[in-house]
Amino acid sequence: MGLTINTVLLGGHLTRDPEVKRVGDQAVANFGIAINHRTKGPDGEPKETAAFVDLEAWGRTAELVGQYLTKGSACVVEGRLKYDTWQDQDGKNRRS
Repeated sequence: MGLTINTVLLGGHLTRDPEVKRVGDQAVANFGIAINHRTKGPDGEPKETAAFVDLEAWGRTAELVGQYLTKGSACVVEGRLKYDTWQDQDGKNRRS
């Protein structure tokens, strides 16, 4: 039996206002966060990099995200990673 764990904890600021839609009887919110990381470069100067992550929330969580969070809001999220693949208009395989 193999070990299978898929849990992440991320903290950052929203990059855009959440978009909340209804799918059947459930709400779904799509939004993104930027996660900043500060380090010192080889020359000792401060260096900042950012990771941008797209997020999806469902149900009551999606409703709360839409109600209370806006672009620039700080947030911490816990969830699981989901790997998507698709073909773009040019027929190239894409993934995120």
